Amino acid sequence: MNLFTSILSSLIALCYRFLGSYAAAIILFTALTKVILFPIALWTHRNGIRMVELTPELNELKIRHFGDQDTIAEETQALYKRRGYHPLLSTVPLFIQLALLVGVIGAVRSMLAGTDSVLSHLPSAEGGAFLMVPVLAGLAALALGLAQNHLNPLQREQSPAGQWGTNGFSIAISLALGAFVPIGVGIYWIFSNLFTVPQQMVLNLVLPPERYVDYEALKKSRAELAAINGLSAGVSREDRQREKADYRRFFSVANKHLVFYSEGSGFYKYFSRLIGYLLEHSNLTIHYVTSDPKDQIFGIAGKEGRIRPYYIGEKRLITLMMKMDADIVVMTMPDIENYHIKRSYVRQDVEYIYMFHGCTSTHMVIREKALDHYDTVFCPGPYQAEEIRRAEELRNLAPKRLVETGYALIEDLADAYEEMPAKGDSRPQVLVAPSYQADNLMDSCIDVLLGQLLGKGYRVIVRPHPQYIRRTPQKIEAFAQKYREELAAGEFEFQTDFAAADTVYRSDIVVTDWSTIAYEFSFTTGRPTLFIDTPMKVVNPDYGALGMEPLDISLRSKIGRALPLGDAARAGEAVREMLANAEGYREQILKTREDIMPLFGQSAELGGKYILAQLTSKKGGERK
Repeated sequence: MNLFTSILSSLIALCYRFLGSYAAAIILFTALTKVILFPIALWTHRNGIRMVELTPELNELKIRHFGDQDTIAEETQALYKRRGYHPLLSTVPLFIQLALLVGVIGAVRSMLAGTDSVLSHLPSAEGGAFLMVPVLAGLAALALGLAQNHLNPLQREQSPAGQWGTNGFSIAISLALGAFVPIGVGIYWIFSNLFTVPQQMVLNLVLPPERYVDYEALKKSRAELAAINGLSAGVSREDRQREKADYRRFFSVANKHLVFYSEGSGFYKYFSRLIGYLLEHSNLTIHYVTSDPKDQIFGIAGKEGRIRPYYIGEKRLITLMMKMDADIVVMTMPDIENYHIKRSYVRQDVEYIYMFHGCTSTHMVIREKALDHYDTVFCPGPYQAEEIRRAEELRNLAPKRLVETGYALIEDLADAYEEMPAKGDSRPQVLVAPSYQADNLMDSCIDVLLGQLLGKGYRVIVRPHPQYIRRTPQKIEAFAQKYREELAAGEFEFQTDFAAADTVYRSDIVVTDWSTIAYEFSFTTGRPTLFIDTPMKVVNPDYGALGMEPLDISLRSKIGRALPLGDAARAGEAVREMLANAEGYREQILKTREDIMPLFGQSAELGGKYILAQLTSKKGGERK
C-alpha cells in the first residue's frame, strides 16, 4: 500500500504542478484514474453481462428445483463451471476500489501536508458550510445510482427493492466518507461517482449487453419464477393456519398407503368413481390432499370417515411432495419431477400413478416429457397406451406400467345422463362452448356464429370456458353489453355460472373449437359436435415425431364435423344438416367410444383392483 500510495501521490502531484490548484488537481486526478483503470472497469462490465446472460438458466434451475436449495446450489455451481463463470471474481473490483480509496486518502494527505488548504479539513470537525461536502457526496451517489439503474446491465436487472438497496448502501457510504475524510478526498469521491456515468455509457458502446443477453428469454424466465414465488399469494390468515395444521396432521400419520392429490375442487370428479370402489372393497383410509381450501372433499369427508382431507397450498405442496411417505400417490397433474413438484426424497419406492383428465392423446396437448417420471399410467384406452409405448421406444425410456381402465368421468356423466329428465323446450338446443386458448371462438368468430344461429328456431346458449371468464373479465363484460338487447329479449342465453351441467347434456349439438367438452358431450349423449378450426392448442410442437395422429385431431371427424375458421359463416347450414342426421351420428359416436374406450364402464373396478393388488404386494402391516 505504501508503494501504491507513493505512485498515486506522484500522479496527483503532477496534476497539481500542471494546474496549480489543489481542487482542480484532484478532479483531473480522478478523471485520469478512470482512464487508467478502464480495463478493470471493462472486465467488471463483461463479468456483469455474463451474470445477466446466465440469469435465464439460473431462473430455470430455480423453477425446476423450487424449494430444493441444496440441488439448486449444486446445479448452479455446475452451470458456473460449465460456462466458465467465477462469481468470486466479481468481488475483485470492490477490493481494487477500496485499495484505490485508501491510496487516494494517503495521496491527498501527502499533497496537502504542510499546507493550510481548506481541503485538508474534516467536515465533521469543522461543521457549518463544510457539511455541504457529505451532502454533495450523497447527491452524487444518488445520481450515479439512478443512472446505473438504467445503464448498468447487472443493476438494471435487479428488482426495484434490490436497486434501492444497492443505491442506499452507496449513498450511506458516500455520506460517511464525505463527513469523516478530508475535503480533498470528498471531492475525489464526488467526481468519481459523477465520472462513472459517462464511463458506463462508453462501456455499453464498447461492449453492448444486447449482443450477449437474450432479453426475451430473461423476461420469460423471470415471469415464470415470479409466478412460482407467488404461489399461495392472497391466501387468508385463517387458511394459512389451517394449512399449517393440516401439514402437521398429514405427517403425523404413519404407514400411509394411498394418497390422492387434487389441484382444486373440480378435480374430484376424476377420482370419485375410483375412490368409491376402494371404499366399498377395502378397509383403506383415503388420504386426500387438495390445494383448494374450499374443495368439495371436505364436505364429502364429513359423511365418509375413511376419507381424510388436507388443505395444502401450492407453495407448501412442494415440501410436502418432497417428504411424501405413502406407498401410492394418484394424481392428474403432469410433469412431476420436471419442474417444482418432485417425487419423494424420503422414499424411493413410492408408486406414482397418473390419471388423465381428458380422453385426449399424450403427445400434443401435454409436454413431451410430462409423463416420464410416473411409474404407472391409467389409460382411458389403447390409443394412449400405444402412444406412450411409442414414445418410450423412440426416446429409449424404461417402460411404465400401463393399465387400461376406461375413462371414469364420461362413465359418471353417462350414468347421470340416463337419469336426466327430458328438457321441457321442444326447440333444438345449440350450445356454443369456446375454449380458453388464444384465438378461441369468443375472440375469432362469435359474432359470425350468432348471426348464423339466432332467429333460426334454436335455443342458443353461449357458455365460455371458466378460465376465459376468469382471465378476461373485460371481454366478457363487453360481450354482454354488445348483446344486451338480444339477451333481454331472450334470443339466447349467456352462461357464466357452471354449477349445473344439465345445460351441456340437454343440448342437441355443441359448437366449439378445441375444448375437451366436445368429447364429454358427444360420448355421453351420442350427439354430434361441430368444430371450428381455430388455431390448435399445441403444447408439444414436436408431437409429429411420434408418427401417430393425436386423438385431438382424428376424433373431430368421428364425433361430428369441422369447418375451417374462414367458413364459420356456414355454421348454420352445418348445424341443420347435423341435426337432421342425428341418428346416424349417434351410431358413429357410440362406435367410436367403443373403439377408443373398449373397457367403458369398468374404470373403477380395473383401477381399484390394480391399486389393491399393488398395496397387497408391498411390504407393510395393516392398511391405514
